[in-house]
Amino acid sequence: MRQTDSGGFGRRAFLKGGALVLATAALDVTGFHELFAREDATPDGLRIGLLTDLHYADKPRAGSRYYRETPGKLAEAAERFGREDLQFVVELGDLIDSADSVATEQGYLKRINREFSAISPNRHYVLGNHCVSTLTKEEFLDGVGQKRSYDSFDHGQFHFIVLDSCFRSDGTPYGRRNFEWTDANIPAAEVDWLRDDLKATANPVIVFAHQRLDVSNSHGVKNGPEVRRVLEASGKVLAVFQGHSHKNDYKEIAGIHYCTLVAMIEGSGAENNGYSVMEVRPDGTIRIQGFRKQADYLWPTGRKPSL
Repeated sequence: MRQTDSGGFGRRAFLKGGALVLATAALDVTGFHELFAREDATPDGLRIGLLTDLHYADKPRAGSRYYRETPGKLAEAAERFGREDLQFVVELGDLIDSADSVATEQGYLKRINREFSAISPNRHYVLGNHCVSTLTKEEFLDGVGQKRSYDSFDHGQFHFIVLDSCFRSDGTPYGRRNFEWTDANIPAAEVDWLRDDLKATANPVIVFAHQRLDVSNSHGVKNGPEVRRVLEASGKVLAVFQGHSHKNDYKEIAGIHYCTLVAMIEGSGAENNGYSVMEVRPDGTIRIQGFRKQADYLWPTGRKPSL
């Protein structure tokens, strides 16, 4: 596990799908830190805070999920993010866990969002299935001050897309316990919007999602292959960042990096925390600097995707 300073455990570097991946291992980290020390950050690059699956709730632990420890873990991430020159922060879904009533779940949301929103005035929320277990989408979005469940925006030389996969196969939005978490879909109207949005941008693209687009199991979006074809056809997408599985995972599919980030909720104590800082450089290189349980990655593309 990685400490928040240069001490602690490091990661073994290996090639996977053409990417340099730094996997958790109890090793000497001198080479790892020297690697990044030799790479000067470019002035036009971006630095973005990433975290996912906080599952905050004021209730006893369930299995490996320690709901009441989330505020302390978030405070550590906030302290680290405060030392970085971040342009914005993204929360990749399941900010809260479910409650027995709307009022109780709104209380969870108000408590944890008060602390999360203090990190940065520039932040983006991805809807997770637990965000709309008891609440409706409108109630969750009102609670965090975000207008849309899926959207896009430009920052610097890059275009960012936030997706919403919290729809049933019949197109019904999740809410009020009307869904099975394994039935995640991006409806036709959102797929059409995505295709049009990708056509309209001239910039390299990074996508944020909750449910996974790179697998066909219970953690995947059911029409994930269709969505991937849209991303691939654009020739503009660098990477997709996801949560939901609660574990580090990585795949490269058709030249796009699919990175699943570790959940903050899993395990007790600071050593079981997980969050990261993403650096995006003008040439398309992406570096993920992980903290605690979050793995590091370096994808040195050396080029922008074809436009």
